[in-house]
Amino acid sequence: MHFAIRVDASIQMGSGHVMRCLTLADALKAQGAACHFISRPHPGHLLELIRQRGFVVTALPAELPPPPANTQVASERLKEPAHAPWLGCDWQTDAEQTRAILAKLQPDWLVVDHYALDQRWEAALLSYCQKLMVIDDLADRPHQCDLLLDQNLGRQPQDYANLVPAQCKVLAGPQYALLRPEFAALRAYSLQRRQQPALKQVLITMGGVDQPNATCQVLEALKGCALPQDCRISVVMGLQAPWLLQVRAQAKDMPWPTEVLVNISDMAQRMADSDWAIGAAGSTSWERCCLGLPSLILVLAENQQAVAAALQNAGAIIAVKSISDLQRILENSLLSENGDTLLRQLSLAAAQVADGLGVISVSGFIQSANFS
Repeated sequence: MHFAIRVDASIQMGSGHVMRCLTLADALKAQGAACHFISRPHPGHLLELIRQRGFVVTALPAELPPPPANTQVASERLKEPAHAPWLGCDWQTDAEQTRAILAKLQPDWLVVDHYALDQRWEAALLSYCQKLMVIDDLADRPHQCDLLLDQNLGRQPQDYANLVPAQCKVLAGPQYALLRPEFAALRAYSLQRRQQPALKQVLITMGGVDQPNATCQVLEALKGCALPQDCRISVVMGLQAPWLLQVRAQAKDMPWPTEVLVNISDMAQRMADSDWAIGAAGSTSWERCCLGLPSLILVLAENQQAVAAALQNAGAIIAVKSISDLQRILENSLLSENGDTLLRQLSLAAAQVADGLGVISVSGFIQSANFS
């Protein structure tokens, strides 16, 4: 089978969409499928990473002419998805450029993971593939697809009842989270070591891009906390992170040994070896849950609020609404006399959210005879 995958990364939208599509592509490739990525080289793009992972990627034009200024266009824009500016052009231009590529590829499946695209773009490309799959998190716009995946905790298929065709199959919930195989492989080890809680190894992951520079703010907040003297801190960032140099400089001034890791390939092992984490409420939430990693979670974008709320309601995280609250919340929770008990509770609850086998379920469903 041949798959075309339309997905972008940028400083604004982050790297999570591309990373989960790469995970899906890896699983499909392992089953004998060919995957071809289609991506626009926004500032902070990941085209080279896609190629390094062994996939062909076609770059859409980076420089586009401005749309015509008329009342009809202005009217159309009122109907655009909330994240339409992330596309870098109007949906018709993107559809036309993608259509030219699909006409040559003739894929069995078109997979699209983009908050800026909706049923209009999808309908324009339906005749250029056998089936169309959408990966979404928002349930805020209609889709024209055969299969939809939303891996968020608390999400139900009925959330898309009025947004997809009646025959569309909806896979909803973190049991379908697209995690790399190493997370499931390290799950038993990670959960076992948490039976004796510790606060020695801290992992900070505020996203591959971290546009608001939350990492520096977190490090500054930690300076005022009574962390154990033998504590060690690891910060993980992407190569495209705009504040990388500032983070490295601040790491040198921390009271505890602090390393800054860039574009690492062993994130699962790093998480498994960490005692607790401070992170963003993005797609790495499911990675932390799979490994039962106790976490304090910061909401860095509006679309992360629902994820953080659902995880907190499940007892799987401690939500921090503002970085200014981090020190107080940490001292009243993990650094309190009940800290060890809380670490165990968080780990057990998180482990119930995701088991790391979602990508196997999703890729198997796509390839199954019942959905051919």
